[in-house]
Amino acid sequence: MPVHLNSRGEAFMVDVGGKPVTSRRAVARGSVTMSAAARRALAGGRLKKGDALAAARLAGIMAAKSASALIPLCHPIPIDAAEVRLKPGAKGVGVEAEVRTSSRTGVEMEALAAVSAACLTLYDMVKSEDRAMVIGPIFLFEKSGGRSGTYRRAAAPR
Repeated sequence: MPVHLNSRGEAFMVDVGGKPVTSRRAVARGSVTMSAAARRALAGGRLKKGDALAAARLAGIMAAKSASALIPLCHPIPIDAAEVRLKPGAKGVGVEAEVRTSSRTGVEMEALAAVSAACLTLYDMVKSEDRAMVIGPIFLFEKSGGRSGTYRRAAAPR
């Protein structure tokens, strides 16, 4: 199993050059919990900064494409598709990102980065209504492809 430290304890990027190119997919989830007043302002299109859902969706896609620039030792990979889904609900907004690639390494970090950026964007755009919003938990829900195969989380973390 590759690690990100060499024999001298120094960080390095794992060599994935010998791994086969396979189809890979990852889905991450998260949420932003907010007050009823903030939910009403969001739903009614009354936020001072504009359409928070559209901005969050775009921020998530941009973050998926930029994960390797944000996360040390994360490989830059070609993104075949990135989708960010936002679902307003009784306590706030649920966020889900699905990212796909045909590459030598997975897209878990890209999906997690997408959810994180979407949640942060929602916070930024809604904070004038509610500074006590809570982001999270953010987690990998499922992934497929690659040597380790398929993973699906049984339940959301608390």
